[in-house]
Amino acid sequence: MEQNTQLQQEKRETRRKRRIRNQILAYAAVAAFVIAFAAGIVFGVHYLTKESRRQEQQKQDQVDQVLGEEESIEESAKESETVPEVVELTPEQKLDDIVNAGIEVMPLEDKVAGLFIVTPESITGVTTAVKAGDGTKEALTRYSVGGIIYRTKNIQNAEQFKEMIETTKLYSNYPLFIAVEDEGGSISPLAEKGLTDKQEGAAALAGNGGADKAYAAGAAIGGYLKEYGFNLNLAPVADLNSVDNSVMKDRAYGSEAEKVSPYVASMVQGLKEQQITACLKHFPGMGSTDQDTDEGLASTDRSAEDFKANEFAVFQAGIEAGADMVMVSHMAAPSLAGDNTPCSMSAAVVTDLLRREMGFDGVIITDSMSIAAVSDYYEAGEAAVLALRAGCDMILMPEDFEKAYNGVLEAVQTGAISEERINDSLRRVYRIKYADRVAE
Repeated sequence: MEQNTQLQQEKRETRRKRRIRNQILAYAAVAAFVIAFAAGIVFGVHYLTKESRRQEQQKQDQVDQVLGEEESIEESAKESETVPEVVELTPEQKLDDIVNAGIEVMPLEDKVAGLFIVTPESITGVTTAVKAGDGTKEALTRYSVGGIIYRTKNIQNAEQFKEMIETTKLYSNYPLFIAVEDEGGSISPLAEKGLTDKQEGAAALAGNGGADKAYAAGAAIGGYLKEYGFNLNLAPVADLNSVDNSVMKDRAYGSEAEKVSPYVASMVQGLKEQQITACLKHFPGMGSTDQDTDEGLASTDRSAEDFKANEFAVFQAGIEAGADMVMVSHMAAPSLAGDNTPCSMSAAVVTDLLRREMGFDGVIITDSMSIAAVSDYYEAGEAAVLALRAGCDMILMPEDFEKAYNGVLEAVQTGAISEERINDSLRRVYRIKYADRVAE
């Protein structure tokens, strides 16, 4: 009995120990699993982190590669790109732009009026203009003429004359030529009225010294003209006193081109120094006749060869000295024109000779259209149209301004004269008027 009890106790002890061992093994297995699981998590996290970093690095490497390629492309583009060259306009090109812009917006009526230089009386209707009042304002509003020319009768005293000119400028919608005919000597309106000292005339200058005296005279005349508000002088005379009893007489510097040319050039330079536009006259050379166009038809039998070898050389010298304007006479020169047509209305003289052969690209203006050589034979509108069709750019003092203006306007409206032809003349005119607006 006692032996059986002991045996049962031993069995129970053995079962207890086995149970404890099994529990320990179970705990160990669970612990091992937990450790293995934790290690797996740690490894997985490490692997994932490492892989993520590797992928991120790959992405960054790809980005860097793309950016590097873009920079390379940009650098290549910069190297190959042709940067547009900034072209600096010359003063001449700037002036052309200003002139063309101004002409483009002008009404046709203003364009036509801009080709005329007139007396203040011809647009106001008064007998003698000595003041720019409401009549002048109304006239310039209606007719935007290109210029006003003043004569001795318009001058009373210095203050009155300056005020009239200044007010006239203010009333104009466009820049005006304020013109006068001042050659010195016997043709000097301001000196005649005592507003300034008289300068010697052409013949006297040539007889009393060198061309430097003509320069000094031109600068003196230009100086007082500028003071009174002028910007255009219908001078100097470039004619040769080439025949006995020449109509030019003392108004010419002489009879030989090589001696006269320096005087003409110097006078032009003196005027130009004072910002006064010089106008050479009277192409092709009115000194070759003893007949006066003021009194009627005048003509010359001088040959074309003589004109080209003599008178043309003097005009060329004046042009090269800086004259921006040339006046064409109403004298007939059959050897140049081919018939007795006044030179101012002859395309052979104005366009073929002066413009093309001599290369003059400035303003060509007629002599006064109110003198007998024109008014006795042509109606005002007809004469103006013929002069423009011959190649003249401006009409000086028509006998009847309104008729001349309307005649030209109608010619443009009907196509007898193209508007572009009018524009060509205006470009030349405004290249002079706007020259001071372009900085060198």
